[in-house]
Amino acid sequence: MVMSEQVVLITGAARRVGAAIARRLHAAGARVVLHYRSAQNDAEQLAYGLESIRAGSVHLVQGDLLDTGFCEQLIARSLAHFGRLDALVNNASSFYATPIGSVSLAQWEDLMGTNVRAPLFLAQAAASALRAQQGCIVNITDIHAGQPLRGHSVYTLAKAGMAGLTRSLAMELAPWVRVNAVAPGAILWPDDEAAFGQTERGRIVDQTLLGRAGEPEDIARTVAFLVNEAPYITGQIIAVDGGRSIYL
Repeated sequence: MVMSEQVVLITGAARRVGAAIARRLHAAGARVVLHYRSAQNDAEQLAYGLESIRAGSVHLVQGDLLDTGFCEQLIARSLAHFGRLDALVNNASSFYATPIGSVSLAQWEDLMGTNVRAPLFLAQAAASALRAQQGCIVNITDIHAGQPLRGHSVYTLAKAGMAGLTRSLAMELAPWVRVNAVAPGAILWPDDEAAFGQTERGRIVDQTLLGRAGEPEDIARTVAFLVNEAPYITGQIIAVDGGRSIYL
């Protein structure tokens, strides 16, 4: 229970990578605030499972991160419930193609909002509480923040913005708050199977030095390391991609 009493807020925590991060940090002893937007059943099942392990260790908060006012509310509600905040994990993100010629303002607002605007305003709202605990922020960016993903121009730009925000916040909040990021490679394929067909998936795996796709737990372990075992690391972006970024 190395993180006993520590409180971690994870955005987009109901499913997939967010849920794996929540389970890993909770298993280490942290109390967790699980944010979700629409996946209520998944969020409630996750919370129920974690609460059955350790009562009083989970707080659920539903809301839309595109609402800037909600970002402040999310931090305030986390502090009101647990009384402290030790880490913020900005995991929530939309992902879909935006081919040039069909990009809409709504897509721009969604992708930039979840990946840049919300993490910025969450960090701003949480800064004082994190400073009090000498805490940290971990952002979940993407290996394509540095090398564009064809057909996903707005997503690529949004993740590049998050990478820049990571470094900027590390400078702005030093020396009291560490800020780092994890850049996943092929970890989970999109729910929409049409987004990456079998041929494309095979090509991506073939470009991965370890010869396989990763798992959400690979990201969760790295987040846990940055939160709890890296007191002299800040302003860094760690690629967790099986070596695929060597080819990008």
